[in-house]
Amino acid sequence: MDIQVLYHTKTGHSRKIAQAVAQAVGVQARDIAQWQEETGCDVLFLVGGIYGGKSDQKMLDLVPRLHPDHVARVVLVTSCTSGTTQQADLRAALLTRGIAVDSEEFLCLGSFLIFRLGRPNQQDLAEAGRFALRKAQE
Repeated sequence: MDIQVLYHTKTGHSRKIAQAVAQAVGVQARDIAQWQEETGCDVLFLVGGIYGGKSDQKMLDLVPRLHPDHVARVVLVTSCTSGTTQQADLRAALLTRGIAVDSEEFLCLGSFLIFRLGRPNQQDLAEAGRFALRKAQE
């Protein structure tokens, strides 16, 4: 099974989470800028943050570069200070493109200014890894 882990980050949180996910499934995490359009995979973990209640535009700009014949399934992993906001806009864009998206999304707490300092922590990263391993085996 071919598994890829891509991330986009502004704060470094998503990179840390992506590295934990990648380590759990035995691959290397890469920035979304490194995605090659001809690359294919069975499972693509997309790791990104929520900024102002939405996915970053750079993550949304990746979607047209993904081809449903090359990406069998996407699993979303999200960093969010509130711990409740999912990447609904990214999910919708992927589905509109014809790319299957796992119904379960992992939400990892991130920090912003004085809120949730120290997140994601080691426990958060370990949970992200366990989630990824479970999803990779499905």
